[in-house]
Amino acid sequence: MAIKAWLLRVKGRVQGVGFRFYTERIAAEYDVKGYVKNMPDGTVEILAIAEENVFPGFLSRVKEGPAMAYVEDVSMKTLDEVPSDYQSFRIAF
Repeated sequence: MAIKAWLLRVKGRVQGVGFRFYTERIAAEYDVKGYVKNMPDGTVEILAIAEENVFPGFLSRVKEGPAMAYVEDVSMKTLDEVPSDYQSFRIAF
């Protein structure tokens, strides 16, 4: 399967509820590389680099979020090029 990269923007009650730590944990389960970070506008941005066949499962879990979160919307853009400088998944600041 091909490795692809997606940039996600998650809207809703996603800051201050453990969303970044939750995302870091599920990224490890799905072997997703990239980052998750809080944005100034209250959303969360995720760069997900993964095999095409595992991404739908990861995305489904992102849409669920942790117990205290409420995910209102997830916008997604497939990137034309896969960044090569991510060997793991991390919480970015």
